[in-house]
Amino acid sequence: MSLSLILIVLIAAFLHAFWNALVKGSGDKTIVLGLIALGHMLPGIAIAALAPMPGWAAAPYIIASTLIHWGYYYFLNLAYRMGDLSLVYPITRGLAPVLVALGAQLWIGETLPALAWLGIFSVSMGVMILSQGIFKTGLPKISIIAAVIVAVIVAAYSLVDGVGVRLSNNVMGYIGWLFTAEACVALFIFKTRWARLRMMPVKIRLLGFIGGVLSATAYALVLYVKTEAPLGAVSALRETSVVFAALIGVIWFGEGPKTRRLLAGMTVAFGTVLIGLAS
Repeated sequence: MSLSLILIVLIAAFLHAFWNALVKGSGDKTIVLGLIALGHMLPGIAIAALAPMPGWAAAPYIIASTLIHWGYYYFLNLAYRMGDLSLVYPITRGLAPVLVALGAQLWIGETLPALAWLGIFSVSMGVMILSQGIFKTGLPKISIIAAVIVAVIVAAYSLVDGVGVRLSNNVMGYIGWLFTAEACVALFIFKTRWARLRMMPVKIRLLGFIGGVLSATAYALVLYVKTEAPLGAVSALRETSVVFAALIGVIWFGEGPKTRRLLAGMTVAFGTVLIGLAS
C-alpha cells in the first residue's frame, strides 16, 4: 500500500472517530444519528447526479449495505447510550479487522502475507489494550453486547461494500447511490420524532449534519482505497481511529487512564507500519 493511500485511510480514521465523538457527546443520540444519515444523503444525491450510474451488478450490494447500516445505527445508539467512547469504540472497531480479513479470505479468496497478518493482530492487540479491565468499570453488559454486534456489522458492510464497489465499474457512482439510500434511515428516524428534532438547538442540529458529511467523506475515502488495496489491510489500517477516539475521550470527555491509551497507540502504530510494508 503506497504512502498516499495510507494517509487517505488515516484521515478517514480521524473523521470517523470525530463523528462518533459527536454522537457520544450529544443528548439525543437517536436524532443525531438521523442527522448523520441526512448528512450522508445530501452529498450522495449530488454525487449520484454527477457520476455515471454504477453497474447493475452492484445494485444488490447497495441494497444489502443499506440494510446492514440500518442495524449499525440501531446498535451503535444502544452502545453509546450507556457506554464510554474510549471503551465502546475500541470494541466496535477492534474486532472488525480480523473478521474482515477472514471474511475476505473465505469469500473472495483474498490472501494476505504473513507480515500483514502480524500487523492486523498488532492493531487488534492495541485495541484490546484499550479495552483491558472493561468488566471492572461498571459498564452495563448490554452496551458491551451492542458493541460486539456493531463490530460484526462493521465487518459485514466492509465486505459487502468492498466487493460491491469493485463490481460497480464506477466508484463515485456506487458511493453516490449508497449514500442516497441513507434517506431510508433518516426518514425512519424523523417520521415519528419530528417534534424532538425541532426542539433540538440549531447548533446541535448543525453539528449532527456536519458529522454526517464527515462520516460520508471518511467512508468514501475508504471505499476508494479498497479499489486499490487488499480489503483486510485497508480495514485494519482504518482501525487506527481507535487511537484518535481514545485521545478524544481523554481530552474531550476526561476519560482515562492516559498511559493505557498511549501504549495502545504505539501498538496500533506498529501494526499499521507492518501492514504498509506487507501490502
